[in-house]
Amino acid sequence: MSEVLGSIWWLLVALGLLITFHEFGHFWVARRLGVRVLRFSVGFGRPIWSRRGKDGVEYVVAAIPLGGYVKMLDERDGDVPEELKAEAFNRKPVWHRIAIVLAGPAFNLVFAVLAFWVMFMVGIPESRPVIGATDGIAAEAGLEAGDEIIALDGQSTRTWSHALLSLITHALDRDPVQMTVRDANGGESNHRLELDRLGSDFSEERVLEAVGITPWRLEVPAVVGSVTPDSAAARAGIYPDDRIVEIAGEDVENWSWVGYLVQEHGAAGQPLAVTVERDGARVDLEVRPERQRSGMLSSRLVLGVTNAELSAEQRAAWERASILLRHGPVEGIQAAVGETWRLTGATFGLLGRMVTGSASVKNLSGPISIAQFANSSASRGLSNFLFFLGAISLSLGILNLLPIPVLDGGHFMYYLIEWVKGSPVSDRAQMAGQYFGLVALAGLMSLAFVNDILRLIG
Repeated sequence: MSEVLGSIWWLLVALGLLITFHEFGHFWVARRLGVRVLRFSVGFGRPIWSRRGKDGVEYVVAAIPLGGYVKMLDERDGDVPEELKAEAFNRKPVWHRIAIVLAGPAFNLVFAVLAFWVMFMVGIPESRPVIGATDGIAAEAGLEAGDEIIALDGQSTRTWSHALLSLITHALDRDPVQMTVRDANGGESNHRLELDRLGSDFSEERVLEAVGITPWRLEVPAVVGSVTPDSAAARAGIYPDDRIVEIAGEDVENWSWVGYLVQEHGAAGQPLAVTVERDGARVDLEVRPERQRSGMLSSRLVLGVTNAELSAEQRAAWERASILLRHGPVEGIQAAVGETWRLTGATFGLLGRMVTGSASVKNLSGPISIAQFANSSASRGLSNFLFFLGAISLSLGILNLLPIPVLDGGHFMYYLIEWVKGSPVSDRAQMAGQYFGLVALAGLMSLAFVNDILRLIG
């Protein structure tokens, strides 16, 4: 229940910030260009809070937080007094109207850059793209365990997220790619991945598996290093140097499995079967996990144990595979702009491939997935939540630029046609476009929601 509440809370926080910033773009540019704004609403439907400012604008927070709008004075909505007609949106030059509709997506872009800038100044921990094992195409290309991917077709890949985005693009296009790697001794070599050999059933969600690459993971033995006094583990009789071998009847392969199996099979205050190996003998114990807060509205089950100290070799391998991306204010701006450019290109590329059918529409995510991402990123710390906000803001801006009537991109398309032909698009054509846009948007939202449900049950 706490995870559900956490997901809802962080979804509302994220949407509130992004929608407000997006609509403020329309609001700010409209005011600067002399358009009278009547209402600034975050959300749709019945208002749950409203206030009229000294500037005459009605500020509203509405019940459905899946968007917002800025209502401007417009003769198409009703009679406008003669003395106010100069402030009506429809009376403004076409380039003014274009600037106003593009301001929302532009402010999403600005928000993304700001979020990434703060993220880089705070510092975000990442994993270097170090390979753990290879087979198939990757093994035939000569890649080996311990190799670090440093470039794909000459483009730097500092982290796994960078490497994955680039690899997915080449894989979707069945485009052979030149991969540059650095081995554990510092030697560099180039390898050609024959991605044109990928089968027709290739899924971009499992690109590494299809190519034959397993990311390196630190395998920490499930040996207890310390036990918190008066914890669930201490009361059950778990001691330092015990090796946890089974939880709820399932084998524990390494330390990472301990937390996973406790969450999977445990319940707060309820008995959980744990088997440990002590002095060569197996000891069956009954542990009652405790719930510990891990975020504002999230929590997790804990036993009260920590793993044994890493060996010098393990620590060296971990340090090689880890990186903290942190920059000062000036370098941070450059890095933020670069990150925004990288994600923008990847998003447009993926949308284009979904239209042509080379990428699956399963990549579309709806509010359920976004809520889960929001909660998980918030629980991992400020820098991860800032990355989530920046990425979602960018996606929101790009989505609004699609040439679908009812979206900003659709309005931009109408005004562009008006600018070219010298007269507005007819009311009949605009009405037909509105119906088409509503149907198209409803279809996209339904598809995204179905994808969310399939992810939950799959």
